[in-house]
Amino acid sequence: MTFSGQQYVCSAGDTFDFIALMVYGDEKYAAELMTANPDLVEQCVFRGGEYVDLPVLEIGDKDEEEDDETEMPDTAPWKE
Repeated sequence: MTFSGQQYVCSAGDTFDFIALMVYGDEKYAAELMTANPDLVEQCVFRGGEYVDLPVLEIGDKDEEEDDETEMPDTAPWKE
């Protein structure tokens, strides 16, 4: 995991999933934030003022890219 050298300064009430949504655009990256910040994992909700290291992540819609490559049949299989 590569770190960007950037940090997120928490506000009271922030959570890892909220930070992931704000920074990366999706809550699913909360696990990567937790892995990058093991000293903060025990906090469910931040009090404010904590610094969260932001790892560099490859953000992409690999599932959507794969779906785009899948060819759909011209007719439904039950009509053949």
